[in-house]
Amino acid sequence: MDFALTEEHNMIIESARAFVEQELYPFEDEVEKTDQIRPELYESIKQKALEMGFYAANMPEELGGGGLDTVSLTLLEKELGRANFGLQYIVARPSNILQACKGEQVDNYLLPTIRGEKIDCLALTEPNAGSDVRSMECRAERDGDHFVINGTKHFISHADVADYVILFAATGVEDTPRGPKKKITTFLVDMGTPGFTVEQGYHSVSHRGYHNCILNFDNCRVHESQILGEEHRGFDVANEWLGATRLSVAAMCLGRAERALEIATEWAATRKQFGKPIGKNQGVSFKLADMALELKAAELLTLYAAWKDDNGGMTDTDAAMAKLKATEMLQMVSDEAIQILGGMGLMDELPLERIWRDHRVERIWDGTSEIQRHIISRAMLRPYEQ
Repeated sequence: MDFALTEEHNMIIESARAFVEQELYPFEDEVEKTDQIRPELYESIKQKALEMGFYAANMPEELGGGGLDTVSLTLLEKELGRANFGLQYIVARPSNILQACKGEQVDNYLLPTIRGEKIDCLALTEPNAGSDVRSMECRAERDGDHFVINGTKHFISHADVADYVILFAATGVEDTPRGPKKKITTFLVDMGTPGFTVEQGYHSVSHRGYHNCILNFDNCRVHESQILGEEHRGFDVANEWLGATRLSVAAMCLGRAERALEIATEWAATRKQFGKPIGKNQGVSFKLADMALELKAAELLTLYAAWKDDNGGMTDTDAAMAKLKATEMLQMVSDEAIQILGGMGLMDELPLERIWRDHRVERIWDGTSEIQRHIISRAMLRPYEQ
């Protein structure tokens, strides 16, 4: 395995870092204070991302996307992850499962989303169904060539700015050796469809400017042509999406941790107490060493998973390890960075308190840390099952 980055990789890192520092950093304070992103600012960032070729970088070049391989995309997302999440998410990575679009869906959803003309959001989580996807209560019952959808989704990210939702709903029950399980189907549902409403979600301390919403379906009718993929095979689609998003979460955590470590290192080198820089004290210098070690370990796990994906070999365990390590590493690095800065670390003059607040959700969404450990251990034990 070649651990060296290519010239193209370094160009991506440099251009993405410059984009983040010039186009995103200047607006972080505004978003943190207002919890909003002005429409004109949203459009400005999106247009600049399109011009730079960062928008839809995860989609194939032949479809109009950036066509980046997974390692390149991971490096891009690491740099974007340094900024406020609401701002960096404008540099959209459409859901990779949209490549399952067929027929008119390609022109109505896939291509407009890649071009930035439409925005998608995913609706999987429910009030009574989080990690246990099969227990979802939102159902879609067939009525001729239509489906009637009833139920509620919550914690649905950026549904307040989306044009349509990629909805996962139960469409039946199947018998398995472990008992009955719900069949799940994925639908493309436009905002404004009768019977479908979006409500403001809960106030979160993490990721200001990036909102969660509650989706309500009350006898919402959609045509069977709105099925994404195959009927009853939505769980397969969900698994494909989760693997990619877990790697994205890991990559963005690397960027935030790197920024936090840079701030802590500069502070340790310049802040003087008792006549010398505090970094000269082992109590501080050893913290820096441990932070750097954990960051490097998480980075190697993440890039290794990305490399395996490019070579067709990434497993659920690879993605789970990357997400688990990177999210828990960010917890440690952000907390220790604040400890090094003392009281100043908690002041909003610096981004550390935001990074510390934002890190908490990373160990929950896209599969909790406990779910990642379950995935890893289950794969280890599977060969011994009778």
